[in-house]
Amino acid sequence: MQRTILIIDDEAAQREALAGHVRAQGFDVLEAANGRAGIDCLRGHLVDVIITDYRMPELDGLGVLREAHDINPAVEVIIVTAYGTVAGAVDALQGGACHYLEKPIDLDELDALVEGALLRRQQGTETESLLRDLQESPLLQGLVSADPAMQEALNVVARVAPSRTSVVILGESGTGKELVARALHEASPRCKGPFVAVNCASLNENVIESELFGHEKGAFTGAVEMSRGRFEQADGGTLFLDELAEIPAPVQVKLLRVLQERTIERVGASEPIPVDVRLLSATHADLAATVAAGVFREDLLYRLNVVTIHLPPLRQRRGDIPALVETFLARYAEENGRSIRGISRDALDLLLRQPWPGNVRELQNVIERAVVMSRGEVLDRADLPQEIIDSGAEGTSDIDDVDAALPDRVQHMEREAIGEALAATGGNQSQAATRLGITERNLRYKLEKYGMR
Repeated sequence: MQRTILIIDDEAAQREALAGHVRAQGFDVLEAANGRAGIDCLRGHLVDVIITDYRMPELDGLGVLREAHDINPAVEVIIVTAYGTVAGAVDALQGGACHYLEKPIDLDELDALVEGALLRRQQGTETESLLRDLQESPLLQGLVSADPAMQEALNVVARVAPSRTSVVILGESGTGKELVARALHEASPRCKGPFVAVNCASLNENVIESELFGHEKGAFTGAVEMSRGRFEQADGGTLFLDELAEIPAPVQVKLLRVLQERTIERVGASEPIPVDVRLLSATHADLAATVAAGVFREDLLYRLNVVTIHLPPLRQRRGDIPALVETFLARYAEENGRSIRGISRDALDLLLRQPWPGNVRELQNVIERAVVMSRGEVLDRADLPQEIIDSGAEGTSDIDDVDAALPDRVQHMEREAIGEALAATGGNQSQAATRLGITERNLRYKLEKYGMR
């Protein structure tokens, strides 16, 4: 794909020389004689990288940077100047410039900067595309989120999914750990292979080794025939170990050997069997504490925990509740043949005040029950479970914590309000800004500040 570079400089000789060099590297080049002309050019063309002078009449380099990101947040900007001040460099970098380059320009350095900018843009586009695909998947709708912490988790999912790296997913019960594991599988080259999930806490210590690695006929009392374990079942795909911390010590030793040698041995056998499995795991436990207590092997943790994904509890991302409610409501209305077009403000307020110890799974169950029990086209307070109604007066938000610092409480409230406004407007920033009573530019600033892209 041909890439386009926009060069903005009010000095014609400098601009033309730079354009000639960049064009010789095989790029399409657009030129503008000042910042305002450059922004007008950007509005009418798809540009990958902007190389702009810092000091120009009408609109300087920082002005170009700000307005360019308003038009296209993904465009990469390199600021060039003969006035190399520390303050200017800090302003440029804090404003989002990918680099600050002094004149006279070192063309080799410029080429390297352009190459890096294009690589970041490509990786960002691929990550955004993958993230969008993941969030639109019917299997993964429980991951709906505008919360910064959850968005960061999903960005890690999108970046690490194509690899075979082992991942540990941390979070309370019901936060969506298995959904994230499925997302990692669905977005990987192994998506055509099996996805095998094992809840280690549900397996008796006497059977977990056989469940994971299989057994030979006659290996123990009751082993009347050979059985393939979960590792063999997941060959060519992904094995997800939920409640990882519940694996007993003897099995941890065998699991470590599997990760090192990529082979397994069935119980009662001595011949190794090669397996090609990507291992994902999850737990709500503090793994560092289990290692310190001698319950979990430190060397196994290092093998498993190459990448960690933290999933925040629902009570810490209440701004996501309206979007989650809308998602689950539409799903269960269709499944149950009900004509339900929304939820009342009173009912939604009640859901927003709940502590949700069961997290997204609990909310999902509440909405499913409410849909089945509903009496009209709009879910109302009376359609919710009685325990939800009774606890409504007691439901509190994390921001009621009297020990929280005032700036933290204000930021928490602001994030929740922005999340609710975006959810209510389907992600439309202009409409969300109007609902919040702020300018669209101010909203974009806050989205960037809180990582709510």
